[in-house]
Amino acid sequence: MRYEHFHERLIGAVLNGRGDTPASLRRAVLEHAQETPGARDGLPATLARYVDTVARHAYKVTDADVAALQSAGNSDDALFEITVAAAVGAALHRLERGMAALRGEEPD
Repeated sequence: MRYEHFHERLIGAVLNGRGDTPASLRRAVLEHAQETPGARDGLPATLARYVDTVARHAYKVTDADVAALQSAGNSDDALFEITVAAAVGAALHRLERGMAALRGEEPD
């Protein structure tokens, strides 16, 4: 990939930077956002639904969604980190699918 170095730096910043959430959770969120809708990978159901929404229909995230996650004990900083990991995971998935289309590959 032409921009592989930037790709790796982006993932490294999201997963390895300091934060309120463990790197393992950020990795699970990023990987979940790259999978098919409904895939479960150890994320709590409410968090998985939020990640699915951010990854596929971010404009549908509501204040009530965020309030429910806050009520479940997630800080604003943790929700920001989870949101960024989900958005980056979705973007990387779309990038890969676009590059595959340019190579003439069939979708999964």
